[in-house]
Amino acid sequence: MTTRTLAGQLLRSATASGRHRNGAATSYTSPILAPIFAIRNFRRSIHKRFGVPSSSVASFSTVSTIQRRAYSSSHYGQPTWMTHPHLMKEGEITPGMSANEYELRRTTLMQSLPKNSIVISTSHKTRYMSNNIFYPFHQHTDFFYLCGFNEPDSALILEKNDSSRGYKMTMFVAPKNANIEMWEGARTGLDGAKEIFGADEAIDANLFRYRIADIASRYENVYFDYPTPSMFMPLDIAKKLHNKPAVSSFFSGLKHTFRTIAKKPSPSTLTFTSRPHDKINTIADSDPMSTTKSLSPLIQELRVIKSEAEIKIMREAGEISGKAFIETMKFTNPQRFEHQIYAKFDYECRMRGSQMMAYVPVVAGGSNALTMHYVNNDQPLHNGDLILMDAGGELNGYASDITRTWPINGKFTQAQKELYEVVLHANKECIKLCTENSGMSLNQIHDVSMRLTKEGLSSLGIKPLAHDVDRRLYPHHVGHYLGLDVHDTGDISRSRALKEGMVITIEPGLYIPRDPAYPEKYQGIGIRIEDNVAIGKTVPHVLSVTAPKEIVDVEYCCASGKD
Repeated sequence: MTTRTLAGQLLRSATASGRHRNGAATSYTSPILAPIFAIRNFRRSIHKRFGVPSSSVASFSTVSTIQRRAYSSSHYGQPTWMTHPHLMKEGEITPGMSANEYELRRTTLMQSLPKNSIVISTSHKTRYMSNNIFYPFHQHTDFFYLCGFNEPDSALILEKNDSSRGYKMTMFVAPKNANIEMWEGARTGLDGAKEIFGADEAIDANLFRYRIADIASRYENVYFDYPTPSMFMPLDIAKKLHNKPAVSSFFSGLKHTFRTIAKKPSPSTLTFTSRPHDKINTIADSDPMSTTKSLSPLIQELRVIKSEAEIKIMREAGEISGKAFIETMKFTNPQRFEHQIYAKFDYECRMRGSQMMAYVPVVAGGSNALTMHYVNNDQPLHNGDLILMDAGGELNGYASDITRTWPINGKFTQAQKELYEVVLHANKECIKLCTENSGMSLNQIHDVSMRLTKEGLSSLGIKPLAHDVDRRLYPHHVGHYLGLDVHDTGDISRSRALKEGMVITIEPGLYIPRDPAYPEKYQGIGIRIEDNVAIGKTVPHVLSVTAPKEIVDVEYCCASGKD
C-alpha cells in the first residue's frame, strides 16, 4: 500500500469519527472545525502506526494538499486558487496571473544580472490612519510584481546561483499567530510562502534586520532601493547595505554578533557591544548612496512591457470603469453633490469586481475643473455646468485611469460643444499614433496634441496669450505609462519610442480661465478626455472604449437616467 493511499484511508477514517482521549466519539458538525480535527487525528494515526512524530506529518505532500483545500478561506493572508475558486484558476498566484508568469519575471531579472548578485525587494509597512486603526493595505508594486505576495512587513531575497532555477528565493514573512490573526486577519505564514509563492526558504520577518546584512555580505553586487518611510527596510540596515565597502570590513567584526542573535529567543532584547555600535555610526554618517545599485529601474524595464495576462486584466479594469462612467452619467443631475458622484462611481466599480479606486478621483463641477488635481469633491453641482471626472477602478492590482466630461443637466451648450470637440479631436488623432510602427514617443505625441489644440482654438477665434496654451490652457502632458501604478514606471523616459505591449494614457485637455483675454462664453470651462491605450504593432487597442465620449453618446447616457 502506498503512503498516499494509506494517508487517504486514515484521513477518511479520522474525518468520519474523532475520539477524545477518554474514548468518547466526537461528531464534527462544524465545516470549519471538521478538517482541523481530521488532520489532528490523521497525525496521531500515522504516529501510532509508523512511529513518525505527529508534528512532522504536516510535511507529507498529501496532508499539505488536504490542509490547503480543507481550511476555510481565511487560512491565508490573501485569496488563493484553493480558497477562492470563484476568483482564481488553479495555479494562479494572484487573480489572472499564474505562478509561471511570476517565475518568468524573476528569472528574466536574475538572468540580466552579473554573477555574484543579490536582489533585495521589500514590501510596504502597515500604515495607520489613527491609533491602532490602519489604512487599507496597498502593496509596494515592484515587490508585488516579483512575487504577488500581498501582506505588509515582508521581504523578498533573490540570490543568483548555478542551480537549475538560476537563483535561490528567500521570503521574510510574518509567521502564523492565532492571537494576532484573531485581531488583524489571516497570515499566509512560512509554510504558505514556500508552498504557494515558491520560496526556497521562508524566515520570520522579525529576523530580517538581523539576517539581511549577513546574507548580503556574501555578494559583490547588491541590488535594492533606499527605503521610504513606508517600506519594510530599517534605515540603519539600508545605510549599511548602501555602503558596501564599509560593510565588507564591518561584517567580519559582526559575524559573531549575528550568530549570537540567531541563538537568542527574542531579537528585540539584543544590545550591541561598543565596538560594532561605533562602526554602525560611522557607516550611518557616510554617503548612503555611493556603492550599491538601485533595483527599481531594472524592474521598471520589465514592467513597462505588459504581458497578455496583464493587458487582459487592464482591459477588464477599463471595461468595469467604463460601465461605471455610464451609470454615473445617468445618475448626474443638478440636485447632486460632487461627493455623491464620487460615491456612485466607486459603488459601480466595486459592484463589478474592482477592489478599490486606483487613486483619489477628481470630481470637479463647473470651474473646479480648472484645478488639475481637484480632489475636495465637496461642492454642489449647478445647472448648465459641466462636470469633469478623472477616476478609475483598480482590478487585481492593475489601475485604470479614465477622464470624461459631461453636462450636469444632460445637454451641452453650444460653447461647451465647441471646446469639447477640440479636445475630442486631439484625443482621437493622438490615439491613432499609439502603435509601434508609428515610431512615436509620448513626448512626440504630446507635441502633436499641442499643435491640434492650438489649431482648434484658432478655428474658434481664440487667440491665446504668449505661452498660455502650455502654461494655462493645457498645462499637463498628453499621457503617461499605466500599469500596477497609475503613473507607472516613473523612471522610464517619455521620450522613448513606444513599443508593442506598453500601456499608456492619452488625455488632452482645455481649461479656459476667467480672464477677459478670452471670450466670456468659454470662461470657467474645463474639459479633459482620457483613454487607456495598449500599444499594438500596427493598431492601438483602447482599453477604456466602454466609457462614452462622443457627444451624442454622452447626451444619450445622461438622458437615459432621467426616464
